[in-house]
Amino acid sequence: MTDFYDRAAAREAEILSDALAAQQRRARNGLGAVSALACEDCGASIPEARRQAIHGVQRCVGCQTVQERLAR
Repeated sequence: MTDFYDRAAAREAEILSDALAAQQRRARNGLGAVSALACEDCGASIPEARRQAIHGVQRCVGCQTVQERLAR
């Protein structure tokens, strides 16, 4: 018979596995996306290094930071 801690550990592993699978799906979906040359929010140019590092990027670092904070 399993105890509380075993069930909690199994649930934690399940949640982690689901989160990793979702991240992989998002990464695969973004690989074919075209990165924007200019930020969709402020219009500033997005550096080439950022566009290559993050496929499908649409915002500059500053606007992306604001967007992520608002999403919390």
